[in-house]
Amino acid sequence: MLPLPPVLDRLDRNLDHSVERLFGLLRIKSISTDPAYASECRRAAEWLVADLTSIGFDASVRDTPGHPMVVAHHDGPTPDAPHVLFYGHYDVQPVDPLELWESDPFDPALKDIGAGRKIITGRGSSDDKGQLMLFVEACRAYKEVHGKLPCKVSILFEGEEESGSASLKPFLEANAAELKADFAMVCDTSMWDRETPALCIGLRGLVGEEITVHAADRDLHSGEFGGAAANPIRILAKVLADMHDETGRVTIPGFYEGVEETPSQILKSWEALGETAESFLGEVGLSIPSGEKGRSVLELTWARPTCEFNGITGGYTGKGFKTVIASQASAKVSCRLVHKQDPQKIREALRAFVRERIPADCSVEFDEHGGSPAIQLSYDAPFLTKAKTALSDEWGKPAVMIAMGGSIPIVGDFQNYLGMESLLAGFALVDDRIHSPNEKYDLSSFHKGQRSWARILDALTR
Repeated sequence: MLPLPPVLDRLDRNLDHSVERLFGLLRIKSISTDPAYASECRRAAEWLVADLTSIGFDASVRDTPGHPMVVAHHDGPTPDAPHVLFYGHYDVQPVDPLELWESDPFDPALKDIGAGRKIITGRGSSDDKGQLMLFVEACRAYKEVHGKLPCKVSILFEGEEESGSASLKPFLEANAAELKADFAMVCDTSMWDRETPALCIGLRGLVGEEITVHAADRDLHSGEFGGAAANPIRILAKVLADMHDETGRVTIPGFYEGVEETPSQILKSWEALGETAESFLGEVGLSIPSGEKGRSVLELTWARPTCEFNGITGGYTGKGFKTVIASQASAKVSCRLVHKQDPQKIREALRAFVRERIPADCSVEFDEHGGSPAIQLSYDAPFLTKAKTALSDEWGKPAVMIAMGGSIPIVGDFQNYLGMESLLAGFALVDDRIHSPNEKYDLSSFHKGQRSWARILDALTR
């Protein structure tokens, strides 16, 4: 077992150098969604390979039909040491609108913003270059102090996360034997607040569907045909209204199949975080929860399924007024899934629900917009328990077990293609402005995040 204190000391002494290394990566304009930056994406991959190679990893750039992957391996101290796969992404979002940035998004800097806070500025500083470099720096410190790592480590850095990860699933499938480990570690998540570390144990899944109701073969004059001809907007509005009852529950038959109640001890830990409907919704000008009654806002957004309407169109929507009965109307519907809900069953149930409510002389068509199951990790997984203790030791506050209302598809892919559960630990903050102008990363997150990963690696060997 490798002593931890000298590793933590080395990370403290190396902080300035680690910031400079991050600046080097942040200067690379690895915008994956814009083909004009393809060479920059490759340059970022090559930069990471060179850096990982310099600390003893067997690292390489792996070509894909899109942007390249970075794959690296390092042996553990013994053949039977635990094996982890660490995942991050080196690509970044576009910077538009550029005029809203206070400084060049690809000219990173360290700024003092008062109240004892310093921040690293630049696109990718939080999402996800700053986060992935935390783990690299932890490995670097172990190598400098002990000449080895405390466990076997594989690394996968992706270059298309911000543009849909088109190459990821085929790559995982083709390289499953090489990438398989005891479990994965994913860094693309957040703290609960500036002082409280968090581990994510649940991610909601998704079913996306566009519904289009067709009525007459053309738009109709509402005076001539009103009251006699079917109005697809009215039909669609009634269908959507029927999808929820007065308590906020979804009324689609079979919708709650596979939904489990969250353990009471987890609910109590969420209550202890102090989040209220007023504090959660107040930031967006609301105050009254609209979901299932009798549940907290954290339970509603982290552990309960939803059926939401994301857009509705039909008839004349331009300026002014036009007295017309539309020939068709459309709605975009998304269902967030939890626990063991089956995306395909939910899709089929949703379509059956809609079809039953369409008049005989009208028709409906559906356009599928993706689907993925929820991710629910074991609340008492041994590696999760060890990581929670490690984070609590570093931050001086108990790490909280949270969930996320959105999705991180790579976690499901690791389960499906590699048969691995994932440890989701990240050190971003809610005010990091990811995907927005003036993205930043707190220096304290960057520093203590490195120490946190060093502690987690140490804990896994005990």
